[in-house]
Amino acid sequence: MYLIVGLGNPGSQYELTYHNVGFIIVDAICKYWNFQPFSKKADYLITSGTISEKRVMLLKPYSFMNNSGIPVAKIRNFYKFLLDNIVVIHDDADLELGRIKIKKGGSSAGHNGLKSIDSFIGNGYWRLRFGVGRPEDQRSLADYVLSKFSDLDSVISLVEEIAKNIHLMLQGDNTAFISSIAY
Repeated sequence: MYLIVGLGNPGSQYELTYHNVGFIIVDAICKYWNFQPFSKKADYLITSGTISEKRVMLLKPYSFMNNSGIPVAKIRNFYKFLLDNIVVIHDDADLELGRIKIKKGGSSAGHNGLKSIDSFIGNGYWRLRFGVGRPEDQRSLADYVLSKFSDLDSVISLVEEIAKNIHLMLQGDNTAFISSIAY
């Protein structure tokens, strides 16, 4: 069984922001693969289903980015997920907008959601890094990632490709997964 975690912040003011791309992608996976609607628990939303014959749980921590590790650890410990079967989807300001990278382990690179998860379960899980770039104006990085996408149509198109092809990543074919997504 696999656990796919989308990082973001709860609340309508954060919808369609760069920092919530993890939520956006997990929602698209849920829709594309016909999962049941998410169930609300104390500090997360969760659902489960099947992706190419693999059992998958989708998780959206609703504890705000800085505390994402708490619900991730709850689910990981309850279901006994191996770190190798956990994928965390998050925004990455060090990649240009729309660039996708997959990585196992490593540092949080200042991402507070990853810092929180690392502190609770370690860092040996898979990361699907969605590039959001950095501000071209004088805004701080924090203000930028909490702003709405400037090119939403292109982002949504890319998100749909990720959802459609996520089975390749779960099969361990990261190269085919990356090459199936064009921005």
